Amino acid sequence: MTKHLMTIILLIIAASSMAFSHVDANSVGINQPKPSTTGDLVRPTLVTTDLAAPSQATPTETPAPIDEPTETPVATEAPTETAIPTETQAAPTTAAAEETTPTVTTAPVQGALRPIVVVLQYKTKPSPVTVGQNFVLDINIENQGQISARNLLITFTPGDFLPRDTGGVLAVSQLEPDEDKSVKQSFVVTSALQGQNVATLAASINYLDESGNAYAESFTFAIGIEKPVYSGGTGATPTPTPTATQVTRPQLVIGGYTTDSPQLIPGGQFNLELTVINAGNADAKRVSMIVGGAATAPTTDDSSGTPMPPGYSATGGEFTNFSPLGVSNVQYLGDLPRGGNLTGRQPLIVNVSTNPGVYSLKISFAYNDEKGNLLIDDQVISLLVFSPPVVEMNFYRDPGPLFAGQPNMLPLQIVNLGRKSVVLGNMKVTARDALLENNTTLIGPLEAGNYFTLDANFIPNAPGPIELEVSVDFTDDFNQAQTITQTISVEVLEAPPPMEEPGTGPGTDPGMGGLPPDQQETFWQKALRFVKGLIGLDSGTPVMVEGPAGGPMEGPIDGPGGVEGGPPLQ
Repeated sequence: MTKHLMTIILLIIAASSMAFSHVDANSVGINQPKPSTTGDLVRPTLVTTDLAAPSQATPTETPAPIDEPTETPVATEAPTETAIPTETQAAPTTAAAEETTPTVTTAPVQGALRPIVVVLQYKTKPSPVTVGQNFVLDINIENQGQISARNLLITFTPGDFLPRDTGGVLAVSQLEPDEDKSVKQSFVVTSALQGQNVATLAASINYLDESGNAYAESFTFAIGIEKPVYSGGTGATPTPTPTATQVTRPQLVIGGYTTDSPQLIPGGQFNLELTVINAGNADAKRVSMIVGGAATAPTTDDSSGTPMPPGYSATGGEFTNFSPLGVSNVQYLGDLPRGGNLTGRQPLIVNVSTNPGVYSLKISFAYNDEKGNLLIDDQVISLLVFSPPVVEMNFYRDPGPLFAGQPNMLPLQIVNLGRKSVVLGNMKVTARDALLENNTTLIGPLEAGNYFTLDANFIPNAPGPIELEVSVDFTDDFNQAQTITQTISVEVLEAPPPMEEPGTGPGTDPGMGGLPPDQQETFWQKALRFVKGLIGLDSGTPVMVEGPAGGPMEGPIDGPGGVEGGPPLQ
């Protein structure tokens, strides 16, 4: 009994050791169990045991060794039975691995899935389209994404093509992956595309995915335009005036124009000269130029009721800024053959109330073609009106005699004679063959009637007439730098000889007596004259005079030849 009990305990210990070692092997990825000669130990399907609970394998295997020894023959058949579950249980293990692998790898791909709606192709019916025609735009869209697109809205932007029927919005409920659908929208071609060959139409598609995420796509469609062909049929297309045949008529244009005044100022008179060219393919008869514009006069009847040919009126022109002067605004030019040119002249005056600026002047040419029909060609030219400062530059006082080789002062001034203030730049005076100093000054704002002075130093090199050029800078009404220059003529005199000091000239001897000029008389000289007066002698002040030999003589000279007591000298 004790031996049987020991045998059972050893078998239980051996079976437990084998089970734990087999579970450890499966936990590191070994799918097949190790072969064993003991059928009872392999018989428990340890491979199918849940790896997460290896401790449960022990109670599953413990009943097998407790059986009676009479079951030992059955153990010989156990290898056949154990081979079957070993093979069948390997497959579920692989399948479980395969099931877990997709769940890990497809999770990020699932987040990137989205619908992508594109335009496969489009066409118009008819193609190409014409201006004013209705046409249908057929668009084939496809969902090239991985999930379905829902609530698709296709919106067309109106412009050169105006949508009809639907207002330019189409809806598609759903578009599955790789599914395509065709949508149609009717349009009408506007007249803005007249003469063009191709035009573009913008559209956008907005849609949602299965999760409600919004997407938007934009597209541009190029649509060919065909010029309309008009015919004389009775179709619905309007038939305009045929233009296939060439029209033969004169065409008068202004090839150029000039004015005899460099600047047009308010109140200024000028002559306008124009070059008229016949650019048509026929001759023009009896050409008249109308300044200010002409209008066709209505047809009238004469006294007998016969209709008169239409004429033109030249009195409805615009003469606010420019008016004819000396002659009327109608000038007869004569006949003008094709390709020829004529010159027209018109005297005009600028209104004094015209402000500086650019003004348009309408000019019409009235003439007859070869069939006698009255034709009028209107032209427009532009004239610039300036308002320069009205200033005068001159001396503000008489400069006096100007001598050559000596410094002289030029008392110059500039006066604003205009009716409004002006802003002036530098005032400068220059002259040829002369040296000038302090000859430039900055003026700035100058009110109407005010003046600004400049005192310049002037040293001429030679006597004779000299031209002084006085200039001032300013900016005109068209922001261009301008200069006003005026000329002043002066006469330069020869310089006088140098002055000699008294008593130093030829024949002058201060030692011969007398008083040099500007010398004060001393006390003793006055006392001597007083004594001479008491005794009846000459008591006058001695004066230095030139003697016969050129020397000085002292004393009063009242006789001929200087003899005292003679008749006075004349």
